[in-house]
Amino acid sequence: MKFNADVSSSRRKSRKAHFAAPSSVRRKIMSSALSKELRGKHNTRSLPIRKDDEVRIVRGKYKGREGKVTQRDKSNGATVPIGIHPSNVVITTIKLDKDRRAILDRKDRKKNGKSGEDVEMVD
Repeated sequence: MKFNADVSSSRRKSRKAHFAAPSSVRRKIMSSALSKELRGKHNTRSLPIRKDDEVRIVRGKYKGREGKVTQRDKSNGATVPIGIHPSNVVITTIKLDKDRRAILDRKDRKKNGKSGEDVEMVD
């Protein structure tokens, strides 16, 4: 059953929308989960991945590898970057700058959510 009349169910149209998405939408698609340590520290589950982040691959052929950039040597000696989908990696180290810190502060669940002191119990 279709829930939203504005969104097409067509495979062709949804693939076109995905691959022709503007950079603002593509940035959200390129999100990866945070490691347990970072999740506890920053109180958020995922972040859009950026250039100098360090990641650990958790699914697929290269599972278990860690690093910033994965390249492969071809038989003719040239190196080729290996494409890995961001949903298959976990961010282990974040490159923090002022914009990234602002995003983390905005996404912080404990700051934004209700805590025990904010709620009054009425009998």
